[in-house]
Amino acid sequence: MTTTTSVNPVLRVAPSAPAEAAAYFRASLAFHADVSDVAAALGADGDPGFVVVDTRSTDAWDQGHLPGAVHLPTALIPEQAGRLLDPAVPVVTYCWGPGCNGATRAALALAELGYRVKEMLGGFEYWAREGFAYETWEGTRRRDVDPLTAPVDGDCGC
Repeated sequence: MTTTTSVNPVLRVAPSAPAEAAAYFRASLAFHADVSDVAAALGADGDPGFVVVDTRSTDAWDQGHLPGAVHLPTALIPEQAGRLLDPAVPVVTYCWGPGCNGATRAALALAELGYRVKEMLGGFEYWAREGFAYETWEGTRRRDVDPLTAPVDGDCGC
């Protein structure tokens, strides 16, 4: 008789040691910002200390973008970043959403040019789904909060 041992898929690869995990998650936070943190920083009084860069096409930009964002499609970064961005100011890049790595490619291009950069997780999709105001070629818009992405009261507690 053959016995089959079931392996828990979560623990098939053991969790790392706490110090290694702390280093990994600390590094992750150095590279990423989430939508609600970006919104809170942009909504606070004064200078948020960074500039937001929309890395999508002009058609996508016209469809909707974060208020105050700089429009700099990824392909144009090498030739236009120097005139649109201050190298002393950190940059937060975004693209469509979690299924798109355009913001990652843009962050890489900017980092290679010497900019300090983070990627906004969730992109424009989660900005809109979490109910934050955005600009279109027709004016400012805001969607109702999608309760699958953010609490309706706006406080996830994290």
